[in-house]
Amino acid sequence: MGKRCQAIHERKRLDFTKNLKFVINMDLSSNNLVGFIPEVLTSLTGLVSLNLSHNSLLGEIPSKIGKMKFLESLDLSRNQLEGPLPSSMSSLTSLSHLNLSYNNFLGPIPEGNQFFTLEDSSIYARNQYLCGEPMLKKCSCDDNNEAPTSEGNDDSNKKEKILFYFIVALSFMIGFKGTIRVLFFNKCLRFACFRYVEKIDDEIYVAIAIRLARIKRIW
Repeated sequence: MGKRCQAIHERKRLDFTKNLKFVINMDLSSNNLVGFIPEVLTSLTGLVSLNLSHNSLLGEIPSKIGKMKFLESLDLSRNQLEGPLPSSMSSLTSLSHLNLSYNNFLGPIPEGNQFFTLEDSSIYARNQYLCGEPMLKKCSCDDNNEAPTSEGNDDSNKKEKILFYFIVALSFMIGFKGTIRVLFFNKCLRFACFRYVEKIDDEIYVAIAIRLARIKRIW
């Protein structure tokens, strides 16, 4: 009976896999999806519309996305995708709608074919490290695979960190000195503090002794 159920399940799985090539629309938006976009998704070459927006997807766009020749609409907006846009995207000659906004893409925007017609800069909104048309930012030799860095910003961050640590250390010294001064002049408070410390020390000692006794009984 178990083998028969397994065979039926396997047959259904194969039928489902075979039917995937007939899928033309896939909308998985707003489903709290996490992780990377699977490379196998690009094997759905008959797909016309793909919407993965408003999820928590990570990583890069699969490099073989250019195989999806019939793709007319692609929406990957509002995820946590990053890295350069695959050059194979310029092979999407049927693409008429594209939305890559609110991600962390970097580097040049692909050129050629349909990308010449996608002139709306909102397609790439909130991807501050993208460059090229139709973005206002022009590409340079350093924009291919790296996000731009600024030595001035690095120096500013270092100064802010040093200032922060200095303030923390100074606050600790002032607080510690004030506590010692209060304990020195207030005899009752000093005795109460010492009694509290001794109480904590006794509780820790008893807890350790009980644990050791249990371990000895076990062994």
